[in-house]
Amino acid sequence: MGGQASTGGSVQSPLCTTNTDWMSALCPLLRDVPLHHLSIPGSHDTMTYCLNKKSPISQTQSWLLQLLGKVLPCVTRPVVLRWSITQLRHPHSPLSVTAIPLPLQDLPTLNQLWSRGQQVILSYEEESVVSRHGELWPGIPYWWGDQVKAQELIQYLERMKSCGRPGGLFVAGINLTENLAYVLGHPSQSLRKMTLPNLPCLSTWVREQCPGPGAQCTNIIAGDFIGADTFVGDVIRLNEKLLRCSRVPFAAHVECGREEWVWGGVPASP
Repeated sequence: MGGQASTGGSVQSPLCTTNTDWMSALCPLLRDVPLHHLSIPGSHDTMTYCLNKKSPISQTQSWLLQLLGKVLPCVTRPVVLRWSITQLRHPHSPLSVTAIPLPLQDLPTLNQLWSRGQQVILSYEEESVVSRHGELWPGIPYWWGDQVKAQELIQYLERMKSCGRPGGLFVAGINLTENLAYVLGHPSQSLRKMTLPNLPCLSTWVREQCPGPGAQCTNIIAGDFIGADTFVGDVIRLNEKLLRCSRVPFAAHVECGREEWVWGGVPASP
């Protein structure tokens, strides 16, 4: 979850200029904003970059696909592979993971985490496992549109926003999802070829979002092939909308199209 804030005396720009260690480079004001009110970039199905033609077909897939994988593996597995990889391999340093045993209602800020020497939140969807391990957080809600077309995915996300955001961390997924009809109609395509032409449209939607506690605010935004365009930087720069205040806020109330900073319970001038 980014690196720890520098303790040096140099003056930092309001927002980071690169995506490396971007949390450490955030304006100090943002380090005291709860994580579920920040704009955080995410990647969908990150570990799929390590799949290969020998990888078995998931048991969660249909019985027909599993049967084809056993009967015609030389045909089925390459096709499944093309539609399974959502991220490209990037060289990276080993990650040291420290679980954060915090109550669910305790949604921390970056400064709170760093002061405890903690950098990673681990969430797990299986409730029976979470109940046995106090360091695990329950699954983080993921808005998954299950759509082939970008415009239909955006319509889904807007419907979800109109219903109000969850109270804690949550993910808005801008990842497109193929279906059987699309795969059969595009036998030579892949998830990458389907996704890349739609990134400009999806990126436009991303840049229109606003972080914060407002009912229609976003939090984590995750996508496929996030290194293929300006996605990561676009999501990080959304935090600029939390900095439109002339003084340090006690709390911020931000809604799409409306911003109100609160100083000690009294609305402050923007």
